[in-house]
Amino acid sequence: MKAILVRQPGGVENLVMGEVPDPEPGPGELLVRVRATALNRADILQRRGMYPPPPGASPLLGLEAAGEVVALGTGCEGWHPGDRVFALLPGGGYAQYVTVPAAMALPIPPNLSFEEAAAIPEAFLTAYQCLFWIGGLQAGEWVLIHAGASGVGTAAIQLARDAGARVAVTAGTEPKLEACRQLGAEVAVNYKLGPFAPVIREATGQAGVQLILDFVGAPYWEQNLDCLGMDGRLVLIATMGGGVVDRFDLRRLMGKRLQITGTTLRSRSAEYKVQLTREFAVRYLPKLASGAIRPVIDRIFPWDQVREAHRYMERNRNTGKIVLRVE
Repeated sequence: MKAILVRQPGGVENLVMGEVPDPEPGPGELLVRVRATALNRADILQRRGMYPPPPGASPLLGLEAAGEVVALGTGCEGWHPGDRVFALLPGGGYAQYVTVPAAMALPIPPNLSFEEAAAIPEAFLTAYQCLFWIGGLQAGEWVLIHAGASGVGTAAIQLARDAGARVAVTAGTEPKLEACRQLGAEVAVNYKLGPFAPVIREATGQAGVQLILDFVGAPYWEQNLDCLGMDGRLVLIATMGGGVVDRFDLRRLMGKRLQITGTTLRSRSAEYKVQLTREFAVRYLPKLASGAIRPVIDRIFPWDQVREAHRYMERNRNTGKIVLRVE
């Protein structure tokens, strides 16, 4: 089969179209003909040699895919060749075929295209995990979502609003801020124009937010602590701005009884991902089918333009997901 290969760690010039053996479904696995996959920051890090796949995972890029079932391993009751499915992957989405644990596959609602379905798994499952499993978000609480216009950010805004929470975001351009407002953010702050913490404190009546989802890391550390209210929770999803905080006073955490949690989804166990997928599906698959929540797609690239797609993400130009159409 055809697949996008990383010739050697480095820049986008090392992404090439190549041939690799077709995968074969094992017990409890579906073989899926991939029609679309989507970009994630992890793809860029892996391409650069900075984020190796977990043990046993495909070395190919691609953490999500949508397509058609073409073959089934033993023990895959309920699935049939031709079924349209989408799924979270530990790797392998940048290819014509991929194997998927049947327990993690979800049926694509009739109203969604392959491209739209491919934009859901990583963004929405990450957002769901961070908001509810880790962050414990409740109706009426304030959540601050950094990188609000990213794939995870646009998903998190919708899920938080659906749960009855109040949403504040940061982003770097007015069009991105407006997109966040359209999705339900009440407060949208351009972090390039000055500190965001005073705006967030004012919006919350100086009480602070109960939850923060952060992709930036060290540069936001002090302001995040300022923004959090009593018993606030900070969930660190990435450290795009840096991962080292030089000095801080631990008593700030104690004084507000803060909880700081770091998380990655890719390294979680298969059992964890299955449970996360099934719980998300029960709660939100009907709302995806009705259009009450939706994936936000910035651009769709043919997969032979994968270099251009990676450049586009590296320039932080996207609002929502960047999708590759696999042919």
